[in-house]
Amino acid sequence: MKCTWPQLTLEAVRYHPEKLEDALVRSGALAVTLSDAGNCPVLEPEPGQVLLWPHTRVTGLFDLQTDMDSVEKDVIRFLDSSSIHSHLTELEERNWVQAWMDYFHPMLFGKRLWVCPKSQVSPEPTAVNIRLDPGLAFGTGTHPTTALCLSWLDSIIELTNLTLLDYGCGSGILAIAAAKLGASHIWAVDIDPQSLLASSENATENNVGDRITLSSPGSLPIALSVDILLANILARVLVKLGSEFGNLVKSGGRLVISGILSHEVESVQIALSHYFQFKSITLLEDWVLLEGMRR
Repeated sequence: MKCTWPQLTLEAVRYHPEKLEDALVRSGALAVTLSDAGNCPVLEPEPGQVLLWPHTRVTGLFDLQTDMDSVEKDVIRFLDSSSIHSHLTELEERNWVQAWMDYFHPMLFGKRLWVCPKSQVSPEPTAVNIRLDPGLAFGTGTHPTTALCLSWLDSIIELTNLTLLDYGCGSGILAIAAAKLGASHIWAVDIDPQSLLASSENATENNVGDRITLSSPGSLPIALSVDILLANILARVLVKLGSEFGNLVKSGGRLVISGILSHEVESVQIALSHYFQFKSITLLEDWVLLEGMRR
């Protein structure tokens, strides 16, 4: 017999969704999900625009043993209202890894680069195909920052004889894409051992393990100097790594960074401007990719 998990859903009519989210968390929710309650998708938002729907549904997932009557009373008390729109349901236990696998499908980045689940056939077998399943390490192409980096790699006409460093490699998807697109050698680094393990397995699966060197950041060769450094990590981390990136990229080489929200662009550019001259900005949803050249 499968277990069922109680869920309490609130409709954001009178309240801002964040207020409802806070109410559910304070009442013991293990996780909170926001979704569109009005069939009104947010398409092509303006830079800096908050990606929320006009009518938002906020759902809290609770432990099996939770007294949901008490939860509803706590929510009403916190919101100071007895007229809140709520709906109690049950979520059936599932194999969530398999559920995600069912959702994950082949994706095209640019004109020639496909990311495909291992169990599915590529729509274009003769194209550049990366075989990758969702795992514990970040990076399948579904997030806008990863998509920006993959599309940028696809846009480079000739990677042959170029060296590349994937800083914060996650699943290894960017390093693998660079190898498949012709880069001569790639260094892939991450502080998370799970990411390095996932990257190694994925590189082997895609037959490019011989051109990818995996390591922690502190284990990189002292004299390493690459043609391209790719970093898909958060802006606050990018700011701290400016001097390190400057030492790792050849004069005239390229720095390609994502993980940056549109309102963070200026601060990141200023922090790295001593080493790099930024020449282009690419925007997807509210995320930005910056490309700069080593001075």
